[in-house]
Amino acid sequence: MIRKHLGFVINLIAIALFIPGILLPMFSLNMAMTANVSGAKLTNTLIDKNLSLLQTIQELWQDERLLVAGLIFAFSICIPIIKFTLLSFAYAKKHSTLEVKIYNFISQIGKWSMADVFVVAIFLAVLSTNHAETATQQQLALFGFKLDLIVSSETLSALGAGFYYFTAYCLLSLLGTTISQSSVSYKPKKLEQDTPT
Repeated sequence: MIRKHLGFVINLIAIALFIPGILLPMFSLNMAMTANVSGAKLTNTLIDKNLSLLQTIQELWQDERLLVAGLIFAFSICIPIIKFTLLSFAYAKKHSTLEVKIYNFISQIGKWSMADVFVVAIFLAVLSTNHAETATQQQLALFGFKLDLIVSSETLSALGAGFYYFTAYCLLSLLGTTISQSSVSYKPKKLEQDTPT
């Protein structure tokens, strides 16, 4: 019984971390280009974004990448909410066959919760786009004058607070669900048989 309460409390903490995990920026991306013409510097910021998970889904949807947006929404938003709702319902239905059925169903959809980890892996892959400053030097001849032109670009990306909240949610949700499921006996009760006299 203690494991059941502990599992539910851990799942409550996990869902509390889930909310800022999808609302706060998960990563930031900054891309800038600098042109240096004979000592004069011109800098232009090409991309400067701070995206949360929900904003990422929205951008993908607006860019008509509907399949990717739909999959991320289903796996990272819908399944965690459905899973927590079912866990809460199972917690309320103590010592019943419905409770066992709910935990069995959660263990079936638990395989899909690995998509949460997949989403985090995608963001890590995005963050691997950090490029050090690259520069190319050209020499221009204009009206008999020679100009040195140096064009450099730099791409920087960094993890946001949302990434850490979402990662903590994934780990705590997995732990809480495992503890909750271990509190339920899946073995069918043995039927009492009358011994012949």
